[in-house]
Amino acid sequence: MRDTNPQSEEEEKMETKKIDKYTYKVEPTGQMKVPLKVFVSEKMLPKLLEDNALQQGANVAVLPGIQKQSIMMPDAHQGYGFPIGGVAAFDAEKGCISPGGIGYDINCGVRLLTTPLSKDEIEPKIRELLESMFRNIPVGVGSTSSLRVSEAELDEILNTGTKWALRRGYATEEDLAHCEEGGSMESARADRVSNKAKQRGKKQIGTLGAGNHFIEVQYVDKIYDPDIARVFGIDHEGRIMVMIHTGSRGLGHQVCTDYLRRMEEELPQILLGLPDRELIYAPLGTKLAEDYFAAMSAAANFGWVNRQLIAYHVRKSFQEVFGGGIKLGMVYDVAHNIAKLEEHKIDGKRKSVYVHRKGATRAFGPGHPDVPEAYRKVGQPILLPGSMGTASYILVGTDKAAAETFASTPHGAGRALSRHAALKKFRGSQVKEDMEKANIYIKAGSMKGIAEEAPGVYKDIDDVAEVTAGAAIGRLVSRHRPMGVIKG
Repeated sequence: MRDTNPQSEEEEKMETKKIDKYTYKVEPTGQMKVPLKVFVSEKMLPKLLEDNALQQGANVAVLPGIQKQSIMMPDAHQGYGFPIGGVAAFDAEKGCISPGGIGYDINCGVRLLTTPLSKDEIEPKIRELLESMFRNIPVGVGSTSSLRVSEAELDEILNTGTKWALRRGYATEEDLAHCEEGGSMESARADRVSNKAKQRGKKQIGTLGAGNHFIEVQYVDKIYDPDIARVFGIDHEGRIMVMIHTGSRGLGHQVCTDYLRRMEEELPQILLGLPDRELIYAPLGTKLAEDYFAAMSAAANFGWVNRQLIAYHVRKSFQEVFGGGIKLGMVYDVAHNIAKLEEHKIDGKRKSVYVHRKGATRAFGPGHPDVPEAYRKVGQPILLPGSMGTASYILVGTDKAAAETFASTPHGAGRALSRHAALKKFRGSQVKEDMEKANIYIKAGSMKGIAEEAPGVYKDIDDVAEVTAGAAIGRLVSRHRPMGVIKG
C-alpha cells in the first residue's frame, strides 16, 4: 500500500511553467533541492497531470545529493517511487541509490537486429516465422527455458553477463561490441543476489515473459537521416528488422524486493523524512548501497544474457524459415531500468554521479568513449519501441541530451491506461482481429495479455518521438512498422 506523508502547502501549490515548446519546469518548493524539468508537449501535458507522476517527479528532487534537476520524459507515467520515465543523478560521495529509481524489472531493455531481407520477402512467410519463434522461445507468465544451468554457471552469468554467452557459442563478438556495457557490468557480484532470486531466474534464461515484453518483426517505413541510418545497417526503406523487449524476469524482481525490504528494515529513520516511503534509499558509501549496486549489476547482466539467448533463437527461426545461410546482425542493445556510475559535466566541472534511469534510455552523443567504435562518429543508437500495432523509432544520442538529461531519452510510448482499465475497454480477440486487418500478425500466450497491451493502452509514440526530436535530446534516424508480434 502506498504510504505517503501529507502534502505540504508548498507541494499543493506546485505549478508547471512552460520554458519552450517541449519543456516545462517546476521550481523547488518544500523539501525539493532542485527543480523538476519535464520534457512534454502542450498536447501531452494534460494526460501527465491526470495521475501522480508529476508529484513523484517532484518528490525525487527531495533525495540527498541530487544534481541539477529531477527529469521526466515525454512517456512518463506513475510508477513505484520514481515515475516511469524518470531520470536523476546523485553525487557519487554524498548521494544515494534508490531501488524505486531503477524499478523491479532491472535492465528491462531493447535489442535491435538487422536482416538482409526486405518486406516483400517476409510477407508470404510471416505466419510461418512467428510460429517458429513461438516454438523456439518460451513466452508468458511462468514460462521456463529448455536451457539448464548449474548454480556455478548461473553465478558465472550473473558475474560476467554476455561474456558467458560468447564462451558458450550463443553470441558473437559483434553482439558484445554493440551492447551497452558490452553486456557485462564489472560491478556485478553474484554473492549479493539471494538464493530466492537465483531460483526464480535459473529456469527463465532466454524467456520472454509477459506484460509489455515482445519480439517484433518490423520493416523500415521511413528513413529521416540516410547517412546515420547506413551506419546502423539501415540502407533502404522496406528492410526487415527484429526488435526484442524484455528484462531480467523473476530474478531482477526479487533483487528489487529483497533490497527494498532490507533498506526499510535497516534504515527506518530515512523513511520518516521521505514524502513517499517508496523512495527509500541507501546512502552511497555504505555497505548496503554497495551490496544493492552489486546485486543490481548482476541482475542487469542476467537481463543482457536473457535478450542474447532470445536473439540466438530468433536467428535460429530465421534460418529454419529462410535457410541456414541467412545472418542477422546486431544494431544495438540498451537498458532502460538501471543505475550507472558515469561522469557528467555539472556547473562546468566533470563529476562522478550515479545516474538512475527508470523507463529511460542512455543516449550518449558523438565522440563519447562508451559508444561502440562503429558508431562513435555519429553517436549511440536510441531504440524507442511503440506498442504492438504502432510505429517504433530509431534515434541517435546528442550533445543536448548530455547537457540537459544526463544523456537520457524516453524508452517507449508509456502507458496511458492501467491493465485493469485495459481489460474493461478491450477484448483480446477483437484486438487481434483488428491487427490482422492491418496486416499485423500476432502470436501470444493469452488473449488477456493481448487486451492488456492493446495499442490504445499506450500514449501516441509519434508524439513521444516528436518531443524527443523537438527538444533535441535525440535525433530521428528511422521509423519502423510492425508485421508480426510475439507477446507473452
